[in-house]
Amino acid sequence: MTDEKLQMFRNRLTKVFRHISKQARRQHISCYRIYDHDLPEFPFCIELYGDHVYLAEYKRHHSMDDDMHDAWLAQCFTIISEILELPADKIYLRQRQRKPGRQGQYEKLGTGQKFFIAEEAGLKFKINLTDYLDTGLFLDHRITRNMVKGESANKNVLNIFCYTGSFSVYAASGGAANVVSVDLSKTYLQWAEENMQLNNLLDKQKHQFIHADATQYLDELTPGFFDLVIMDPPTFSNSKRMKDFLDIQRDHVTLLNKTLHAMKNGGLLYFSTNYRRFQFDSDNIRASSVKDITKATTPFDFQGKLFRYCYKIIK
Repeated sequence: MTDEKLQMFRNRLTKVFRHISKQARRQHISCYRIYDHDLPEFPFCIELYGDHVYLAEYKRHHSMDDDMHDAWLAQCFTIISEILELPADKIYLRQRQRKPGRQGQYEKLGTGQKFFIAEEAGLKFKINLTDYLDTGLFLDHRITRNMVKGESANKNVLNIFCYTGSFSVYAASGGAANVVSVDLSKTYLQWAEENMQLNNLLDKQKHQFIHADATQYLDELTPGFFDLVIMDPPTFSNSKRMKDFLDIQRDHVTLLNKTLHAMKNGGLLYFSTNYRRFQFDSDNIRASSVKDITKATTPFDFQGKLFRYCYKIIK
């Protein structure tokens, strides 16, 4: 890697960090994305969580041998550390493949168990930058989470495919009557419960954490109970713990209609998917209203780089 290329990376990162960090400070946001593959020679995703840096290198074919690659990474670390004004030991490297959706979120990659607490909108969340591909908080849904909080007062809320429960925390902080969080992973359910505890919101009478295959769980729900539902499923899942595999393009109509059956008339469902080629079959959704809110829920740090869809569905 030539000095000229490295200087290009330095210049680009300096420019985007100056611009994005200014917006983040103005909005009192401490967790945000800085860089996402802006230059093809530097296939990184860089996110800031308070004073910790998540650095993901997307896998690709390159001509560097292992020693050259290590030296190149060390140079990149130095540049990132200098521009973000954080020590190199605050930068956590992950290597990942670009995949449609969030297929890898349940895959444990390490055993460091290095957790720290980050804040968003006055709420606290456990973050892990060492053991999983994903950090525990999907930054692209920052706006959507605030929308959920604003809609949650005195509502019966279901967060299905809940991951680490950030939507559940927002719903509880918004005064939800009860919050049911469902996921196939016991690890993430425990994480979700700990996030609720962190915010002094956990109430066993009001908050349930259910270990279940979401696709089967929907068949068991009482009709007309929930007022508000959040559904952010993986694009594809073939976990051995599931009765069948999930393909969100194939299955979204069935999933959404089952969910709507469990909701009150006028109830609100937020549905999101990361499948880039997703085609929403609105004609077969049994709802009174479907609105694409992708643009409205795209944060400033993801403008032009967010490959997910988000819908507001009213029964």
